[in-house]
Amino acid sequence: MLVHSRGGRWATYIVFFVLFLPVFALPLLVIVAASFATSWSSAFPSGFTTGNYGAATTGDSLQALTTSLITALAASVLALTVGSWAALAAAALKKGGRRFMDALFVLPVAVPSVVVGLAILVAFSKPPVLLNGTRWIVILAHTVLVMAFAYQSVSAAILRLDPMYEQAAASLGARPYLVLWRVKLPLLLPSLTAAAGLCFALSMGELSATMMLYPPDWTPLPVQIFAATDRGSLFTGAAVAVVLMGTTLLVLLAVSRIRTKASFR
Repeated sequence: MLVHSRGGRWATYIVFFVLFLPVFALPLLVIVAASFATSWSSAFPSGFTTGNYGAATTGDSLQALTTSLITALAASVLALTVGSWAALAAAALKKGGRRFMDALFVLPVAVPSVVVGLAILVAFSKPPVLLNGTRWIVILAHTVLVMAFAYQSVSAAILRLDPMYEQAAASLGARPYLVLWRVKLPLLLPSLTAAAGLCFALSMGELSATMMLYPPDWTPLPVQIFAATDRGSLFTGAAVAVVLMGTTLLVLLAVSRIRTKASFR
């Protein structure tokens, strides 16, 4: 806490809660309340039912949740693998090369995700690489969109590494691949797990590019939420949104525990 006086701390707390509750917490609480509601009165939902969760955890919604989990997991693994490899390669380049790599990997998040979706749709709708109409084009789009966060996270962690560990291993006769596997990657493990969690969460919530690319048999959960609310099933859509939030938080909690254990190694 940078505020040392008691009055200043209380003022900071008050400002935080005044800004946090209406802007961040209250909308989420309204969604949770709507997921148990049967009607809408005034500015808030009313009534009580658990039936909305029956529709949110069965049938198409359950299939969409499975689709989102598979897509997010695949995109996170691919983004973390390629992003980490690129970050390690960029660390060995000169300043100009690192800047080029940074710009290249940040480009997909510097433009609207719908533009990325359109670019992938145009690029992979004809041979020799025809992915349009398959699940792979959705996974590819999510990978491209989240890879920048994996690259940036690992790049920042590499800059913080003490080179003495690698130098000590090399002086003892360890080959470069062994230094990477036994020294550098274990030191990077907390950052790798954090990047994996961020990539997973971003992929689970991705909608704009997905709307342009998903085939009928590969519908992620955000698309299901949009479709439910678009046809007027607001309370079912709210229940599906709560399922999406809960699933993402559970995965992030598991990743956080892994990261904590890795930090104490």
